Amino acid sequence: MLDPDRIDPDRDDCPTAFKLACNLAGNPDRREVLVGALVVGGLAALATLPPGSAAAAWSEESAARFFEISSLLIPHRLNEAIGKRIGALMSALNPSLSEHVAGLLAIAKQKNAQIVEDFFPDVPEGPLRDTALAIISAWYLGVVSDAPDAEVVALEYALMYGPTSDVMTIPSYAVSGPNGWTANAPPLSDMPKF
Repeated sequence: MLDPDRIDPDRDDCPTAFKLACNLAGNPDRREVLVGALVVGGLAALATLPPGSAAAAWSEESAARFFEISSLLIPHRLNEAIGKRIGALMSALNPSLSEHVAGLLAIAKQKNAQIVEDFFPDVPEGPLRDTALAIISAWYLGVVSDAPDAEVVALEYALMYGPTSDVMTIPSYAVSGPNGWTANAPPLSDMPKF
């Protein structure tokens, strides 16, 4: 254990892991006080700001339209709660998502589409087609971007696991599947006797 009485705060070789102990032994540096004050002040100011425009623009109506276009693009039974999360995250990354969804819905309604094949060939190359492909990708992968710090929206309900759910275990520490911590393990067969 470090003894604060034996630490010289003026030494430049004080390990950064013991910086707090070094500062307790002496007075904190003026820069550290200034940075601390800025951090506290910034957090206080952040709490008074209105919500971001992307989050504010994502309404229940936008979520419903997103789910409607998702249902046309993807021939599976979709989870509405997951759809709301996917749509909100996608709108935060792409502020014009609502306009693209409206454009895709307009094309689908013009073609009287019931399934994706009815209208997808008429979706023009560019932002509308990119948005449609991003929506499909998000539902199948369970994430809305490929960034290393991307938020996972759905693991157990990601559509890419559906077709192989009877033969493939979803990556998890629980062998019986995600959230399967209390499931009974299958019984072992009798060992052969020689």
